[in-house]
Amino acid sequence: MARIIAIANQKGGVGKTTTAVNLAAGLARAPKRVLLVDLDAQGNATMGSGVDKRELDASTCDVLLGERDARSIRVTTAEGFDLLPGNIDLTAAEIQLMELDGREQKLKEALEPLRGDYDFIIIDCPPALSLLTLNALTAADSVIVPMQCEYYALEGLSALMETIEALRQRLNPGLEIEGVLRTMFDVRNNLANAVSAELTDHFGDRVFRTIVPRNVRLAEAPSHGQSIVGYDAASRGGVAYLGLAGEVIRRQTERERGASRPHPAEVA
Repeated sequence: MARIIAIANQKGGVGKTTTAVNLAAGLARAPKRVLLVDLDAQGNATMGSGVDKRELDASTCDVLLGERDARSIRVTTAEGFDLLPGNIDLTAAEIQLMELDGREQKLKEALEPLRGDYDFIIIDCPPALSLLTLNALTAADSVIVPMQCEYYALEGLSALMETIEALRQRLNPGLEIEGVLRTMFDVRNNLANAVSAELTDHFGDRVFRTIVPRNVRLAEAPSHGQSIVGYDAASRGGVAYLGLAGEVIRRQTERERGASRPHPAEVA
């Protein structure tokens, strides 16, 4: 049964799509069965996976509106993970969803039949706490929050945590923080190091050990329709995202082991 992980942060430019595509590719290389869901109208995760968003017959928009089954639109990428592609039609989908009953549940309902096909389902969220992001958080088991280590990022993180807590109470009580991922990190920057230390103090082991550095090869990969894992796995960015995939897999293995252990009362 797949673990569904949303990549979310309402602040733009923090590496959400980069993280979604490269985590999917890293997990696929493990090898794990992976589905990437592009829920951003910009369609960058789709393009970065080597699929042309301008040539789609159908997208996640059609799935959310119940016009197509998710299995009928998924695409297998060259890097071994499957993709539910997205494009500008998602802007219209958000408007139409407003008129539907149970509008926050539409993605969860669409993904439920696919959970048995995968080990991980990764959702790339838009850079806003929108109805599309609420759909992702309602469907997800956990959230990875990519963030730059800068002052304003901390404020945005606080707002996201409040939203997640509200969602737990109203729509998804099982939603967890998978982890906070430090991205575009420059070790020479004193503020970045200070914010990083503050994150670790506040979130403890929920901060991933992996730190994604600023890396030219990482920035180049999407223009070739590839993840950094496919483009240059030996680069600093490639090593970082393969490390993140390893952390995610280890955490899931520990969960499964914990779930399989008998409760002390049962042993007694």
